[in-house]
Amino acid sequence: MIISTTETLNNKQYEILGIVQGSTVQSKNIGKDILSGFKSMVGGEIKEYTEMMNEARAIAYERMVADAERMGADAIVSFRFTSSAIMQSASEILAYGTAVKIL
Repeated sequence: MIISTTETLNNKQYEILGIVQGSTVQSKNIGKDILSGFKSMVGGEIKEYTEMMNEARAIAYERMVADAERMGADAIVSFRFTSSAIMQSASEILAYGTAVKIL
């Protein structure tokens, strides 16, 4: 599967199949959330949240690719990530793009 952030694939003709997406909502357990709260008071990277967001992006990405594979796509163009806060200490990560079939 070719994944591209650009709107086109160099020197390739393709048929647009449609929008594909994958998402997940992630949160940390209460113990790690409390420890992270203390860390935010003194500053610096909150590694527990960095790890959580990296894991969430990987899950959303894999789900988007699976969505494209179900459509018979060879590639995804205009790939993007977006995130939003669902509630305190919980975030949704959405991976999305346009599934295409290379001709």
